[in-house]
Amino acid sequence: MRISRRAVAAAAVLATVLPLSACGGGSGDSSSDASGKVEGKITFQTWNLQANFKDYFNGVIADFEKKYPGTEVKWVDRPAEGYADKISADAAGGTLPDVVNVSPDLVAPLAKAGLALDLDKAAAKYRKEYLPGAWQSHQIPGMEGTYAFPWYLNTGPLFYNKSLFKDAGLDPEKPPTTYDELFDEGLALATKSKGKVATLANVPTIEDFGRYGGQLMNKEGTGFAFNDAKGVELLTRYKELYDAKALDPQALTATPESSGHKFLTGSVAMNPGSALDLENFKKQAPSLYKNIGITDQISSTGKANMYVMGVMVNAQTKRKPAAVAFAHYVTDATRQMDFAKQVAIFPSTAGSLDDPYFTEEDGTDVTRVRIAAAKSLKTAVNYTPVLFSDQMKTELRNQVAKALQGKQSPKEALDNTVKACDRLLQQS
Repeated sequence: MRISRRAVAAAAVLATVLPLSACGGGSGDSSSDASGKVEGKITFQTWNLQANFKDYFNGVIADFEKKYPGTEVKWVDRPAEGYADKISADAAGGTLPDVVNVSPDLVAPLAKAGLALDLDKAAAKYRKEYLPGAWQSHQIPGMEGTYAFPWYLNTGPLFYNKSLFKDAGLDPEKPPTTYDELFDEGLALATKSKGKVATLANVPTIEDFGRYGGQLMNKEGTGFAFNDAKGVELLTRYKELYDAKALDPQALTATPESSGHKFLTGSVAMNPGSALDLENFKKQAPSLYKNIGITDQISSTGKANMYVMGVMVNAQTKRKPAAVAFAHYVTDATRQMDFAKQVAIFPSTAGSLDDPYFTEEDGTDVTRVRIAAAKSLKTAVNYTPVLFSDQMKTELRNQVAKALQGKQSPKEALDNTVKACDRLLQQS
């Protein structure tokens, strides 16, 4: 199992279905006070985890109940398909579980509806246990507070073809790390190969605008701002890449699979991936595998992008002390390390990424990628705004395509995107 970029159109579904007057947990206490004895029965809901990790979670629950006599945890697991709809229905019907597995875009409408407990008030003593970027990932623009414990993280390093860099007269041991370096070296690769080798096969996403250093939303959380000077500059440089064939001509319609194939065949020099891709290269493209380089995501801020899952406490739960204690227990350093050794994810707890499991090579491809990803996650942030829905992502992609094709200027494309996204935001 790994975190998908968005398993479902969660934010869009919740924002349109969940009324702000929704209440969960019946007559539960909506205050932030989580003090008191840890006792009673609570329900814990996960997102498509039971099939592969039944023993792990049953063990966690048994250990928690042993540590806190008088507690009982009922575990329910929901499939990925329709997960956002199920949360919406439970929230509106007052049957939201006490502790819920969420992503940042799922928690945002719940927090706005007063259903997600503010952990900065109820569990502030635990904040220092987590990576700062992970804790901040469940904060909502325009609202004070943090609305879920950060749980497991993921990210992906970049693969690059050292032989293509060398052929272009570039140092294969020093790949680009910033966008300025990426653009300069991308143009050099395209020129040297007479347009036969592109550096990238993907158009910029909202994460790119974040890693470039632009502002994504206003501080109030009422509107988007990636049409600022930084944003226009980034898209203008991408247009230069596209015109020079340094950005693959099919990038406008590319999928991760098609981009991966381009990289496999040597027509693209850089591509994100995973340990599974390395195994594939070894079997299908031995010459590429022999020349593979692994580097961090391109970032002009010095920080990579992280994908994060969280554990939210229902603000209306009748068993707040037990719910907070269990949400923390599931996401503490011990439990996260145990989970990370069962599946290709990374702990969000401070210091965990310094464990030898994430730092020491053993000669395997899986470990090579794990070490590279863990290193970047120490300072990574979630650049995707929690209020940026799948519908907004589609709008951005469509407008970017028009700019790259010369049908409108980069400034016009981003102005149009921000206008459309702001309209969608107001409708939510």
